Amino acid sequence: RHICQVHATKASFNHILETSMSTIRKPRLNRSFFKRVSTTTMATPNGKPQRDRKAKSIKRSGKNAGPNSDENAVRNEAFPGILPIIGGKFSDLPISELLKKALVDMNLTDMTEIQKQCIPHLLQGRDVMASAKTGSGKTLAFLIPVVDLMLNVGMQNRNGTGAIIISPTRELSLQTYSVLKELTAHTQLRIGLIMGGSNRQAEAKNLQKGVTILVATPGRLLDHLTNTEDFLRHNLKTLVIDEADRLLDIGFELEMQQIIRLLPKNRQSLLFSATLNHRTHNLAKSALKTNCIMIGVNEGPEATVETLEQGYVICNPATKFSLLYTFLKRNKSKKVMVFMSSCMEVKFYYELLNFIDLPVQAIHGRQKQAKRTSTFLNFIKATSSILLCTDVGARGLDIPEVDWIVQYDPPDDPKDYIHRVGRTARAGKSGNALLILRPHELGLLDVLRESRVKMIEFEVAKNKMADVQSALEKLIESNYFLATSAQEAFKGIVRAYNSSKLRCLDVNQLDLAALAKTCGLQIVPRVDLGVEPSRKLDPKRMKRKMFAESKIGAAKRTKLYQKLD
Repeated sequence: RHICQVHATKASFNHILETSMSTIRKPRLNRSFFKRVSTTTMATPNGKPQRDRKAKSIKRSGKNAGPNSDENAVRNEAFPGILPIIGGKFSDLPISELLKKALVDMNLTDMTEIQKQCIPHLLQGRDVMASAKTGSGKTLAFLIPVVDLMLNVGMQNRNGTGAIIISPTRELSLQTYSVLKELTAHTQLRIGLIMGGSNRQAEAKNLQKGVTILVATPGRLLDHLTNTEDFLRHNLKTLVIDEADRLLDIGFELEMQQIIRLLPKNRQSLLFSATLNHRTHNLAKSALKTNCIMIGVNEGPEATVETLEQGYVICNPATKFSLLYTFLKRNKSKKVMVFMSSCMEVKFYYELLNFIDLPVQAIHGRQKQAKRTSTFLNFIKATSSILLCTDVGARGLDIPEVDWIVQYDPPDDPKDYIHRVGRTARAGKSGNALLILRPHELGLLDVLRESRVKMIEFEVAKNKMADVQSALEKLIESNYFLATSAQEAFKGIVRAYNSSKLRCLDVNQLDLAALAKTCGLQIVPRVDLGVEPSRKLDPKRMKRKMFAESKIGAAKRTKLYQKLD
């Protein structure tokens, strides 16, 4: 009897939208609320805007020359000053013909603004710190000069590693490696990838054989630098730090300082970031020369690209899943990324949507690396697919032809919002982004507006939205495994909300009963809001901290649940 009930409930989902026409009407711009913000310039460590300064020409000779001063002399002779780029095409660059052939094979002809400004300086061997909007082409801006330098100096496997590119996440490292593989297709350069979750022993063997250009995540790179014998890096010519702000946000500041100390000092260093702040400037002081070139192409009234149409919708907290389900059902023929706040939430909705015959994929931090990699590659190749993910998929990934970015949960920071929507409308293409908000979360719009994010309001046609709430609750009640997953998802959402840095996202304003309904739960689960103690504390301080946090957690729980008790 229970099995029949489950199948009957499952069938109801498949026919519930037969009469639905459209969920979201044409966007309506709220001009009285969203005003154009003045252009902001790149910030300095003290928070003051930096004035435009003409960069001084840097010539490497004598003591300042790299490990092979000949190639620096050749470069300075070819580029006596700042390289004039006529037309802004890759064919205008004085780079290797093998590299130009690879660019033609990749159907790349015109350079983006960040590429126009960075590549000439990098070809001259200068240190560069660059900031640009997400999706502006930063990856090619540093890969082209790196590959060209390795070809010019004639790096061989026996010479060890000549260039290291550090990326914050495994997915971004994998993507950078794939682009690098295309650029070096017509060359004999040996390239490599090392990252957490991969076979360390196999990586060590490759490093001992010699890898000319190495793409790495910080933790695994530091591991090999300290523990792998015959990892030759004394001939290192270039160090690239990609997505520096994300590296620091994740918590790799200590690892980066250790890596920089272990690498040769006489090298070219590049730092790329979507945003610059005092922390990225401090990292730049350690990694780059004092006379480095600073490039910022974040100019403009908006923090996101002009081809991105982004808006928000205010929905009833109890019908939030119905809105998401209807939207995905109507857009299942497109390429959609849905961002959620916790791993368990992604896991639950992945299981639920696939169970009711709405195929989706999922990426989150609790998956094994092999699963994350295969899912990521499958989504890249797909022409239409739905990917549920946490912010592990929000930074730097160049996924082609993404039509919609849906933020089911609000971002923890304006930077996170910018990087989430940056997965679409890349390289001049158009894209759409939707932010789903509860009524008490409208303060987030003010925060985003201050960060130069221009948004419009989408109006929901409520009579066209599928009413799946009762069917959802019956399904969860009759399926033990989905019910268990739903409870864990609920707890993950509350904990993620509780850890938010934004004041406008107050966990005490959450309607827990409505939140439970979005997970198909009729009874609100209890959530422990205590905080885990830091490992760096000594035992006595740890006990005091645990006691204090237990009191704080108890107070929060009392306030949060008092309207339910």
